[in-house]
Amino acid sequence: MKLSMSMSYAGGFLAAVEQVQAYEKAGVDMVWVAEAYGNDAPTLMGYIAAKTERIEIASGILPIYTRTPTLLAMTAAGLDEISGGRAVLGLGASGPQVIEGFHGIPYDRPLQRTREIIDICRMVWRRERLEYDGKAYHLPLPEGQGTGLGKALKIITHPQRADIPIYVASLGPKNVQMTAELADGWLPIFYNPHKANDVWGDDLAAGFAKRSSDLGPLQIVAGGAIGFGDEETAKKVRDANRPMVALYVGGMGARDKNFYNDLFCRYGYEAEAKEIQDLYLSGKKDEAAAAIPDDFLRASSLFGDEGFVREQVQAYKDAGVTALSVAPIGDDPIGVLEKVKAWAD
Repeated sequence: MKLSMSMSYAGGFLAAVEQVQAYEKAGVDMVWVAEAYGNDAPTLMGYIAAKTERIEIASGILPIYTRTPTLLAMTAAGLDEISGGRAVLGLGASGPQVIEGFHGIPYDRPLQRTREIIDICRMVWRRERLEYDGKAYHLPLPEGQGTGLGKALKIITHPQRADIPIYVASLGPKNVQMTAELADGWLPIFYNPHKANDVWGDDLAAGFAKRSSDLGPLQIVAGGAIGFGDEETAKKVRDANRPMVALYVGGMGARDKNFYNDLFCRYGYEAEAKEIQDLYLSGKKDEAAAAIPDDFLRASSLFGDEGFVREQVQAYKDAGVTALSVAPIGDDPIGVLEKVKAWAD
C-alpha cells in the first residue's frame, strides 16, 4: 500500500513544497494538488515536478468542465514529460456552485462527459488521429457547426507514456460503476473502511465485470489525518473535521440533490443526514457540525494510540485501499510517516 498526501497551502505554497520534499524522503509516494476556485493546479504541479525526484504528482482534481478533453490530455502529457513519467490525471465533476457560479458553464451530463474524456485522453496519448463522435464531444466538429474548416488531428509531440494513469473522484452508484470499468484509480470521499463494501461493493463489482484486463487492478486512494495520541487528543482531531463534513453533507448542492448527503444516507445515517442538512441550510452551521455522528468520525479516523492506528491502517488495506492518504499530525510528522510507511509496506 502506497502513501499519498494532499497538498497543503497553509503557510504558503512554496513552504508547502518544502514539506512535500521532506515527506518524499520519508516515503510518501503520491501528492495531490487540488483545484477549486483559487490557483490552477497544473502550474503548481509543474513546480513540484521541478523540486522532487520520485513522488507521483496528481491533480486532485481537475474539473471536467473547465478544459476540453484534448487540453486535459495535453496538460497531463506535458507534466508527465517534465516529471519523468510521474503524472497522474485526477478528474472529477466538481459541483454546480463552482462550475456554473465561477466558470459560467452548464453543469450537465457529468457521467457521460467523464466517460468520453477518458476515451479521448487515451486516444491523444496513443497519438491517434482524433475522430470521435460522442454524445458530449465531437472531434472534429460535425458538418454544419463552426466554420467547417476543422479536421481530425493528432498530438504533435510524442507523450512519454501512452497510459498516463487516470483517477476519477466519484460517489454515486452509476459514477462508481463507470470508474471501476474505465479508470485506473478511484478517489472516494468520506471513506469508512468498515462500511465501504456495503455501500460501494455491488457498484464496484458491476464495473469490474466490464473492465478491460489491460487496465489492471483499480487503485483506491482514501485516508485522512494520522498520528498518535491519547483519546482526548484523538477526539479533538476528529472534531476538527466536523465543519468540513457538515459543509459537504449539509450545504453542498440543493436540498434534493446533494451527493454527499446521499452517501451519508447510504452509510445508514438517514435521520442524521436530514438533520445536518436542515440545520446547515437554516444557517445553524455549528449545530450541523455537532450533529455529525461520533461513530462515523471514529470509524474513518487514523489518529489514536499506536494499536488503534495500526488497526485502522489494516482496515483501509483490507477494504481495498491501495494508496493511504495521510496528513500527519504531531511534533514528529516524519516519524509518523516512517512508521506508517513500514506498516503499509
